[in-house]
Amino acid sequence: MAGFDFDLFVIGGGSGGVRAARIAAEHGARVGLAEEYRYGGTCVIRGCIPKKLMVYASGFADAFEDARGYGWTVEGARFDWRAFVAAKDAEIARLEAAYRDRLVRAGVQLCAARATVLDPHRVRLATGAEYSASHILIATGGTPHVPGIPGSELGITSNEIFRLERQPERMLIVGGGYVACEFAGIMNGLGTQVIQTYRGPQILRGFDDDLRDEVAGAMRGRGVVLEVQRDVTRIERTDAGLRAELDNGETHLVDQVLFATGRWPSTAGLGLEALGVGLAANGAVSVDDWSQSAVPSIFAVGDVTDRVALTPVAIHEGHAFADTVFGGRPRRSDHRTIATAVFTQPEAAAVGMTEAEAREAGGAVEIYRARFRPLLNTLSGRDERTLMKLVVETGSRRVLGVHIVGHAAAEMIQLAAVALRLGATKDDLDATMAVHPTSAEELVTMRAAAA
Repeated sequence: MAGFDFDLFVIGGGSGGVRAARIAAEHGARVGLAEEYRYGGTCVIRGCIPKKLMVYASGFADAFEDARGYGWTVEGARFDWRAFVAAKDAEIARLEAAYRDRLVRAGVQLCAARATVLDPHRVRLATGAEYSASHILIATGGTPHVPGIPGSELGITSNEIFRLERQPERMLIVGGGYVACEFAGIMNGLGTQVIQTYRGPQILRGFDDDLRDEVAGAMRGRGVVLEVQRDVTRIERTDAGLRAELDNGETHLVDQVLFATGRWPSTAGLGLEALGVGLAANGAVSVDDWSQSAVPSIFAVGDVTDRVALTPVAIHEGHAFADTVFGGRPRRSDHRTIATAVFTQPEAAAVGMTEAEAREAGGAVEIYRARFRPLLNTLSGRDERTLMKLVVETGSRRVLGVHIVGHAAAEMIQLAAVALRLGATKDDLDATMAVHPTSAEELVTMRAAAA
């Protein structure tokens, strides 16, 4: 691709951009990448990884409590917010360095600056430098959306919660998706008094209704004050803390308000719209199945496309793009059967169709459901239940969806996703020997349809 400075120039050093840049370079392409902040993007720096570390930290509260039922004497355990944050920051720094090192070893030229697109083949850095490229990949991810209510500037988002100097005693979390529910569990587990409000009728919109109800009940059982069909209308600072007013006139006095009200694609100011790149109302880059925009030389992957905002999806899209354009192995990302997990307490995980989606599709379905007290909770005295649900197509007996709430749900759903992708039937599950005693064995031992 003579005549260009690069074969590929990537804007954004998150999961999708890093994977695309590295794989393209390994295929022999000359690659440049611009990142204005830190490598790793939302997932590594201010998302999945630090959040999961916080989930682990908060989970020790359960471990200490449950240990007593198993004969252990646990005294004097306490949580040190500053010590945890320091350890978390050190791990994030290590991971970012690893991301950077892999790019350098692959031969990618790194540019520590913001980049904008000048035309279909040129980019400009904030430093003033300009580069030409045969292909440009937009991988700028997303940014938290904060509702425009009076006092919203007094709240924080998932970007800032990882940098709090001290743990709040009282926190209001606004939202009902992954981030809101996960942080409600995290902060509650660490000892913060948590109130969560969501304007919809139930949290975790898009998941199976049984899973949503089970998670909501478990959160309330652990002490989270969950208020649905409620929205925050105003926040004011007082001598006693932040006063949040709800749409029903109710008020809450807290130390911190966390807005977890969705994320919008980060495309503002990139110069895409002027070039004819299609943008959705929320700024998402419109692309086809090959991640290609309306401008043939400009592609986009990850959260900036607002297809499926999950880190593994961004990585897969970036890898597929690089293989297609530079590796001579055309392939597209299949977004139909994607496993996902919500790291609430207990965990929730799903793959495939919900019961409602399957019924709306018009075919007859059978529902298999098991709700039980896992063995771990017997001696501990914890009353929390595990839920497992299968959505099965009548006739073909093909498993259309798997939904789990309980300990290690995320680990189980990964393997269930393989089975669904291979077209497993309920008969295949029935013919599989169980591993006993485990919670996972319920997936292969449910015999009677509930509906």
